[in-house]
Amino acid sequence: MVGFLIRRIGQALIVLFIVTVITLALVHLFPGGPVRALLGPKATAQQLAYYNQLYGFDKPFYVQYFKWIGQLLHGNLGFSDKLNQSVTSLMSQDLPKTIVLVLLGTLVSLLFGIPLGVYQAVRRYTIGDYALTAISFLGYATPTFFFGLLLVDWFAIQTHIFPPFAPQASSVWSILADPRALVLPVISYAFLLYALWSRYMRSSVMDNLVQDYVRTARAKGASERRVIWGHVFRNSLVSIVTLLGLSLPTLVAGAIFIEVVFNYPGMGLAFYTAALNVDYQVLLGFTVLATVATVVGNLLADVGYAILDPRVRYS
Repeated sequence: MVGFLIRRIGQALIVLFIVTVITLALVHLFPGGPVRALLGPKATAQQLAYYNQLYGFDKPFYVQYFKWIGQLLHGNLGFSDKLNQSVTSLMSQDLPKTIVLVLLGTLVSLLFGIPLGVYQAVRRYTIGDYALTAISFLGYATPTFFFGLLLVDWFAIQTHIFPPFAPQASSVWSILADPRALVLPVISYAFLLYALWSRYMRSSVMDNLVQDYVRTARAKGASERRVIWGHVFRNSLVSIVTLLGLSLPTLVAGAIFIEVVFNYPGMGLAFYTAALNVDYQVLLGFTVLATVATVVGNLLADVGYAILDPRVRYS
């Protein structure tokens, strides 16, 4: 296991290097360069030259890259001139609120998706299975932002059951103190994930139900409940754990759409605003953070796979 972790960490560092190089290179693809995008089309040549020298864009690319990486290693993600605020302080304000949304939405989707996926596998090819399959396909096909807008129309505009906006608070505790305003964003976020978990869980349980260990357990007189929840369930969770780590980019992207639709004051909304304002420092910081989260998630998924499945051994 130790050797495996060392190899995976080495692979993760290589991935981070490649992604950071590409990310910094993309900044130079702004029309006229990042300084022109920052100052606007009316900036003079003298202003462009001054700010290119100030930010180091007049240096070779490799010099810019190592300077930027040195800043990242010291916890400096840059400074947003548009907001007159450091990117680190911006993330410290907004990122915890995004984490709350992602955790709540993922938890709700797992609480519904996993048990219903098991039910569909056990009661496969019944009316209930077909109905839940149709709902899952609807979740796959419906864009997250469109489903959020439908919920706003149904439950906020027409029936006035829930407010149309997410909690407009500056702290996590203030957001959690307004649960009614959290209902629609969390449901919107959880719907697509529910479709993902339920379909994978159904497929995984069906694959495990035909394995030899299930026939052996039944032959020994184990009850159907014990067979399903004591044997099949744990082995079927392996695919979900792996999928959780691999789905981190999807989780982050979903949070951006949900935060924009419901005006949720998290990192996704800040990223969207930075894209509109061509605030490349915020865009760089968010991209690096999302990359690190994805790499760490994949590593944790591999470790969780080995823990859940004792048959897996890494030499």
